[in-house]
Amino acid sequence: MAVSSISTRALDQSAADLAVKHDSRLYNADLAPTVAAQRTWGTYNYIALWFSMSMEVTTYMLASSLIAGGMNWKQAILTILLGNLIVLVPMLLNAHAGAKYGIPFPVFVRASFGTRGANLPAMLRAVVACGWFGIQSWLGGQAIAAMIGVLWPQTADMPFVLWASFLGFWLLNMYVVWRGVESIRFLQSFSAPFMLVMSLTLLFWMLHKAGGFGPMLSAPSHFHTTGSFLRFFFPSLTAMVGYWATLSLNIPDFTRYARSQDSQIVGQAFGLPVAMVLYSFIGIACTSASVTIFGEPVWSPITLLGRFHQPFAALLALVALLIATLNVNIGANVVSPSNDFSNLAPRLISFRTGGLITGFLGLAMMPWKLMSSFGNYIFGWLIGYSGLLGPVAGIMVADYFLIRGTQLDTVSLYRRGGPYEYIRGINPRAIIALGAGVIVALIGLAVPSLLFLYDYAWFVGFFVAGASYYLLMLGYRAALRTGAAS
Repeated sequence: MAVSSISTRALDQSAADLAVKHDSRLYNADLAPTVAAQRTWGTYNYIALWFSMSMEVTTYMLASSLIAGGMNWKQAILTILLGNLIVLVPMLLNAHAGAKYGIPFPVFVRASFGTRGANLPAMLRAVVACGWFGIQSWLGGQAIAAMIGVLWPQTADMPFVLWASFLGFWLLNMYVVWRGVESIRFLQSFSAPFMLVMSLTLLFWMLHKAGGFGPMLSAPSHFHTTGSFLRFFFPSLTAMVGYWATLSLNIPDFTRYARSQDSQIVGQAFGLPVAMVLYSFIGIACTSASVTIFGEPVWSPITLLGRFHQPFAALLALVALLIATLNVNIGANVVSPSNDFSNLAPRLISFRTGGLITGFLGLAMMPWKLMSSFGNYIFGWLIGYSGLLGPVAGIMVADYFLIRGTQLDTVSLYRRGGPYEYIRGINPRAIIALGAGVIVALIGLAVPSLLFLYDYAWFVGFFVAGASYYLLMLGYRAALRTGAAS
């Protein structure tokens, strides 16, 4: 149902109430609920959001790493599709509050963690986003340097060119951040169709070089037993879920601009799995073709394009990679941490300031080390942080749907001393549940006999934390129903 038909007056009245009743420690213009006039995102915008965020270098490398790890193309496509259908569930569940109440993630999570306790999950999410921001900036810089090397081969072995390209691309990201969130919607609206055309162009170019789809997709699976395949499949599935575990938390940052629940649900349910499978297939097919053409799997599209010394193709690839990387970096890795940092001190940190903090922390996390190999990317970075974010998702879903039945007091989310105060602004039940989920998900790193828990880190963390939180909050839920909760 459209926002205008259900609650235009309520949205604007809520904003008016907050202007009078809010606590300045918990409120600024960027964290405030969206009003009806700000609800401009329709179904196409959410489809474009996912196509633009999916069609980028790390998605390609996510898919190609499965081929490099030993899967054939059918096994890789199935793994990616299943992982994205799984992560779509918490994505849509957490998106509901954003569309209904117009609140961003760091405000939404106050309901479960408390008005002050919300800073903990917000910072976990923000740190991961900073890492992704650094990774995307590094890849964008690599792409620029690689294309310069194709156009001017004498620069190929100059480290200065790579670092200058990296910092230049980082500065471009900072400029878009300074322009604000509406520049993101504009950028994604025109770039999504362009990226689809460019990606298909790369696919058919590799198809021609490999001599057809037969040779292109002929790379066999390297797993000769079911057991050996499953030992690689389950950690890979966790990595697929972990890839969008960040967005499954902060999706309210985008759905708060939705015209209706239907527009965000339909847009995401179509956009996420279709875009990921389509672009993953391109990555899988091109990596398989690289085995035929070069005799080895080339998992990075930047390296792959560098193998073809054709200036015209290099220029097209440069434009496509830059637009793709810029899109996902701003949309996925700046909007959320900017709001999260703003939540720490709303009077001092605006969206722009939060974006600048994100950029500098992204540099400090040394992304060149995180992307040094596909093993570090899949089994270190993706699975590792999924063990931190899965528990947060489990607590948010349990609180919003099972404890509160989707009912929130919007004004109280921006005030101290209300129903979300708990104990001095912190809900100890949420902290205990989060700790339980993280410990069980990551304990395999310290105890080798429990390594299988790490292989399922997101799933283990999600269900352990969600179940623990629900059980700990049963007494609170009973008090909530009688009006005695505190």
